Amino acid sequence: MIIIAGKLWVDAADRDAYLAGCSEVVERARAAAGCLDFALSADLSEPDRINVYERWETDEALARFREAGPDPQQAARIRDAEVSRYRISGVESP
Repeated sequence: MIIIAGKLWVDAADRDAYLAGCSEVVERARAAAGCLDFALSADLSEPDRINVYERWETDEALARFREAGPDPQQAARIRDAEVSRYRISGVESP
């Protein structure tokens, strides 16, 4: 399993509009083969921060989704980002 987690920063005044513009990407990701979860959300403490969380079955599933790439206009609005990929093995259910 692959987990992508981190944060993006956009202009605080633009955050809600940015997230609204991401709704299609979230829907597309969640419908993609191999996507277990995909979420972008407004941070409760920092008005310019967006939290990122993705969970994928395999590297291949993630790569297929990423081939489309981010919308250039959306990408241009990101001022900074800290996003990491984690490989998880031996996941146990509670």
